[in-house]
Amino acid sequence: MQRKLHPLEGIVAVFALVFVLALSIGFAQAGEPKKVVLRSNAALVIDAATGEIVIDKNGDKLTPIASITKLMTAIVILESGLDLEAPVALSREDVDLKKGSRSRLRTGASLTRDDLLLIALMASENRAAAALGRSYPGGTQAFVAAMNEMAAELGMDDTRFVDPTGLSPANVSSARDLAKLVRAAHAYPLIREYSTRDKATVLACKQKMNYRNTNGLVRNSHWEIDLSKTGYISEAGRCLVMQVRLASKDLIVVLLDSWGKHSRVGDANRIRKWLETTAAAGTQG
Repeated sequence: MQRKLHPLEGIVAVFALVFVLALSIGFAQAGEPKKVVLRSNAALVIDAATGEIVIDKNGDKLTPIASITKLMTAIVILESGLDLEAPVALSREDVDLKKGSRSRLRTGASLTRDDLLLIALMASENRAAAALGRSYPGGTQAFVAAMNEMAAELGMDDTRFVDPTGLSPANVSSARDLAKLVRAAHAYPLIREYSTRDKATVLACKQKMNYRNTNGLVRNSHWEIDLSKTGYISEAGRCLVMQVRLASKDLIVVLLDSWGKHSRVGDANRIRKWLETTAAAGTQG
């Protein structure tokens, strides 16, 4: 005849079982890196070589993209075959009346198309981008049409452009589409060079004007950045796209609608740390 368990013995047995299970789960998770927590409302990290998605947070969400727009502006200018050494005079049409953004470029100043492209990509100069679009054959309207045609060619189905600067919140896209834009832009050596240059001096009205890159990470020796573009308007939040070398991989990083002045850079660093930790854990395993 079997002995009945005392109620207290049953309770002890249950607690022992729960403890063993918890311990087992704890050991199983000990070797796994924690999930990365990002402050950007949309984020996507893709292996540039394989297309494998490494991180996806609201990757299909439609959102204003601010000055990330200027990557498409650069592509259309370079594809047009327009003379980059030709001078372009800034006009009142290039002045931002939407957001009242500041610019040190005065109307009437003349710069080469090449210099306009440089400071539009590196320093996110809005009047420079506006002048590039206006100087396109057919003017700004034709330029925006070419931007949308290029987006369609690249399979950016969620994307719409209405201006070459990104100052309008009607310039919208998704992180997934912008990864396609980064991949396409990376094919142009001039975009890679200009978007990652730390600083530059251009000549306007016989005056030397100094500019710095809006992405401070290009000045950080711990980062290998092949392409970079920042963006900000209030409707879009802080945005950042890059193609970088991290954990022995070439990665496309898209961060959109990040709250806080430094949170997009913080997210980039969090992604870097997470990837390096994950790679180290994989090596040890």
